[in-house]
Amino acid sequence: MQNTEPTDSDITEADLTMPKRAHERRKVSRRKDKLYQVMVGFNIIAWVFLVAAIFLMHYARPEFITGVQNYWGIEGREIWSEDHLGGLLALLQICLVITIITIVLRSKRNRRKTDKFGVNILILLIISVTSLVTIYMSV
Repeated sequence: MQNTEPTDSDITEADLTMPKRAHERRKVSRRKDKLYQVMVGFNIIAWVFLVAAIFLMHYARPEFITGVQNYWGIEGREIWSEDHLGGLLALLQICLVITIITIVLRSKRNRRKTDKFGVNILILLIISVTSLVTIYMSV
């Protein structure tokens, strides 16, 4: 039988070097990372839903009746508009779900001490939860 294993004299320095990687994951910036881009996209979508909910809330909320309106006998709506309330609640709930998904993704992505969590996500979470609680309690 012939021994096919290389001996110490057969191994050269070129055999001991690590293979070159085409993609070094530690050198890739955060902006080029796909997960980071998805998180930023979800964050932007959630803010768009919140802005749309703010515009819809203007039409859904009860109207402020001033003293002049009372004096002239002009009536105003004192309850939430049922036509707009369903859409408002749906927009706020979608915003909340997207925000929670973004928080989970960001917690998976941020592993280093230098990674920042993002204050805007917390603000978005607080605004959407507070708005939902306020609307559900007032309706």
